[in-house]
Amino acid sequence: MRHKIYLFTTLLILLGSHFSACAKIQPGQITDTLLRLGIERTELYLPLLKGKQIGLVVNHTSTIGETHLLDTLLAMGIFVDVVFAPEHGFRGTADAGAHVKSYVDEKTGVPIVSLYGDNKKPKPEQIKDLDILVFDIQDVGARFYTYISTLHYVMEAAAENGKQVLVLDRPNPNGHYFDGPILEKAYTSFVGMHPIPIVHGMTIGEYAKMVNGEGWLASGSKCQLEIVPMEGYDHHMEYAPPAKPSPNLPNLRSIYLYPSLCFFEGTPFSVGRGTGHPFQLWGHPDVSIRDTTFTPASRPGAMSPPLLGKKSFGKAYNQLSMEELRSMKFSLQPILEAYKSYKGTTPFFNNFFVKLAGTAQLEQQIKAGLSEDEIRLTWEDDLANFGKVRKKYLLYDDFE
Repeated sequence: MRHKIYLFTTLLILLGSHFSACAKIQPGQITDTLLRLGIERTELYLPLLKGKQIGLVVNHTSTIGETHLLDTLLAMGIFVDVVFAPEHGFRGTADAGAHVKSYVDEKTGVPIVSLYGDNKKPKPEQIKDLDILVFDIQDVGARFYTYISTLHYVMEAAAENGKQVLVLDRPNPNGHYFDGPILEKAYTSFVGMHPIPIVHGMTIGEYAKMVNGEGWLASGSKCQLEIVPMEGYDHHMEYAPPAKPSPNLPNLRSIYLYPSLCFFEGTPFSVGRGTGHPFQLWGHPDVSIRDTTFTPASRPGAMSPPLLGKKSFGKAYNQLSMEELRSMKFSLQPILEAYKSYKGTTPFFNNFFVKLAGTAQLEQQIKAGLSEDEIRLTWEDDLANFGKVRKKYLLYDDFE
């Protein structure tokens, strides 16, 4: 009886959220155009799920209004066998890099299997009884943001085991451009799996098409892939996700700055983890630039942040308007300024930097004192070639 009441209540909530989504602009959407996300277009994907054994690849961002996709499907009478969760977990609260354990969801009784830690790729025994894997996670459009690495492994497991993958498409907040050095194969890792630039300028659905189409899965295999596109979307749209994609990307300001500031994760610097402004500033105790002061502390989502308890100095970007940040796009200026101002004894670059950059050349160029314009010239041709490949997979023909 309790289960029936739960389903009925969830269905009422879902219907309210669904009709609200279709009737007005979604929270977080900064546009005059009606936008419907892939997840909201239930009329397109529910027929594909009926009578199927289903696995969801989702997290806290996978909602219609305030209703989670898991609850949505259960309320519509569609049984879900298992949920696979990426970095930061099903609820999106785990620290970056933290080991996430598998468990059973108390609300629904559905098992939650972690795809971060020792089990980044669904095992054959975990998906053997499934027909289809549904992927719906909010991405931010940067190569080192690991949700697209999880997408790769899900598609690879599906290809190897004869399963279908259904991607419910979502906006890319950094989808209005692509930029940065192209990853070289020698530096492939979980924070960079494909020969793409730092910022790829694609939605998660377009990216899935590229991974499949370019033969980037193991042995050049392809999975059975279906995309539910958005309605009313274009890559120039300003979109602020209503739920923060991960604990340390709390707002659109941090999302815009993330591609430029994530390089600091490969240095002894802090990018504000453990402060109220993660990925909106950078600093270290031993720098000559002292435009801002902060001291990282232990917080949810950043329990042991870099430079914990150490007073740090550096630069914040709170003075820039959102328009200026959006126009700034991907920039090397933060890392170049920090390198020149650093006075510490610990080496500026650690082994993680080359994985983030996807090439050893960038570190060498910074050490040699090259300007941003000089560095950019060295990846110009590769970036142009990527643009030609990328164009083949665009679902929304709003720009070249």
